Formats: sequence, structure tokens, C-alpha cells
Amino acid sequence: MSTLLLITSAPSSIHAWHALGLAQALQAKNQDFRVFFYQDGVTIANNLQWLPDDQRNLLKEWQKLKVRLPVCVSAALARGITDLENAKRHQIPAHNLAKGFELVGLGELADAVESCDRLLQF
Repeated sequence: MSTLLLITSAPSSIHAWHALGLAQALQAKNQDFRVFFYQDGVTIANNLQWLPDDQRNLLKEWQKLKVRLPVCVSAALARGITDLENAKRHQIPAHNLAKGFELVGLGELADAVESCDRLLQF
């Protein structure tokens, strides 16, 4: 059974942490899953977030999973998150998409929804 985890919650939300926990559990059981970051969930991929040393870092925890981390390009750009290519295209002076994350179009979400057995939104 394949699972799509649609992360729409900001990194400060407990729901975003629950999505990570489920992804870790699915990976530990070798179960097929994909993720997609959308709406406020795209802010997880912002490499310019600062957290105190005594707090877990959601961005780094996702990176540790070593899975594909697609991020909606439109939602990201609207929230000030961009990769180098889009920064150049839109004349944005810097890029801040975290390593391991990639900006993609909504067509990829549509494909993921069509091919999964279950979709869980966080």
C-alpha cells in the first residue's frame, strides 16, 4: 500500500511533527510512501530558519530520511522560499531552499494523488 503524506502545516505546528513521525515509521517498516510540501508546509524547506540548540529541527529531521522532498514552487515563492534557478528567473537576490528539497509544480501532486492508495494531510 502506498501512502502520500501531504504536509500543509507550518513547522511550528504539531501536525508537521506528526507527519515526520509517520514518515519515519513507514520508512522503518519499509513501506512505500511519498511526501509533498504544500501551503504553509513549504516553510519547512526554508534554510534560513533559526532554532535554539535545545530544540529539534524539523528541516534537518526530514533531510535525515533521505527521501525525495518535493515542494510546491508557487506556494514556496509566495512565502519567500526559492532555489537558485527560480531566484534568477524572478530576479530575487538570494536563494534559501534547503538541501535535499526540490521545487516542483502541482502536476507532481496530481500524479502522486492518482498513484497512491491513501492520502494523509497534516
